[in-house]
Amino acid sequence: MFFLSDMLNKKLNLPKPAEALPGRDKPIPTAAKHFVSKRPLKGPYPEGLEMALFGLGCFWGAERMFWQMDGVWITAAGYAGGITPNPTYQETCTGLTGHAEVVLVVFDPKIVSYTDLLKAFWENHDPTQGMRQGNDVGTTYRSAIYTFGEVQHQAAIASRDVYQASLRGAGHDKITTEIAPAPEFYFAEEEHQQYLAKNPYGYCALKGTGVSCAMPEETART
Repeated sequence: MFFLSDMLNKKLNLPKPAEALPGRDKPIPTAAKHFVSKRPLKGPYPEGLEMALFGLGCFWGAERMFWQMDGVWITAAGYAGGITPNPTYQETCTGLTGHAEVVLVVFDPKIVSYTDLLKAFWENHDPTQGMRQGNDVGTTYRSAIYTFGEVQHQAAIASRDVYQASLRGAGHDKITTEIAPAPEFYFAEEEHQQYLAKNPYGYCALKGTGVSCAMPEETART
């Protein structure tokens, strides 16, 4: 019984550098092209596009939500926010890499704003659950916004504060979403890229609180 409790505790707490798995020097193999759009997964991306990085639980359903949005050029499932370089899926699931499952979103700001992406992020998961999303338990499933530049960072914070007020009014707990400058993004294995396009009836844990996010006017443009 102690062993089970100890293992659960490790999955609910980020590892210290000395506890993290060593990883590897080279990136793990992944897909060359996006399964849906057929565009190069790793780019180069067209000039004028911007990037965003979100963690909202299992990346299978989260990625599908974003690739279905108008103005999104490409999406990719991956890992970010941890210690272990070039981690594998199996390694992240141990909780000993420190990474969250995340989705890289490359978008055209002339068609879809960063604010639109933030609204979709907040409304399609429960950002109050700490190191979990529903039945998915562990640090890898934590809520996170990793920002590219100060404008995105301030927009993320402003949207969080506004949504927190809405959640509090609906009886929900405090938002636990991590908001930080974007760390290195590691592409997940090919099997995880656009998983629900390849497996339409596969597992999707994406579920919001039912509380609408009325975005603050000052974040309307990035």
